[in-house]
Amino acid sequence: MTIKVSSKGWVVIPSELRRKYKLERGAEVQIVDYGGVLAIVPVIKDPVESSAGMLAGGGKSLTQALVNDHQRGLAGE
Repeated sequence: MTIKVSSKGWVVIPSELRRKYKLERGAEVQIVDYGGVLAIVPVIKDPVESSAGMLAGGGKSLTQALVNDHQRGLAGE
């Protein structure tokens, strides 16, 4: 997708991307320079709250794996 920068330096984020990333009027974004690549990143107001539950379900528990490893170590395995 290609967009043009206006004479004032403005860019318009296409509507399908605004919907996908829930960018409504007044939403804040950051422009990040990754050494030659510019990225528009939505600002997360509360990163802790927004990440709650993202690791739930499906995968193995890292905590349980560490407990199991520790118990094997205690048992001399």
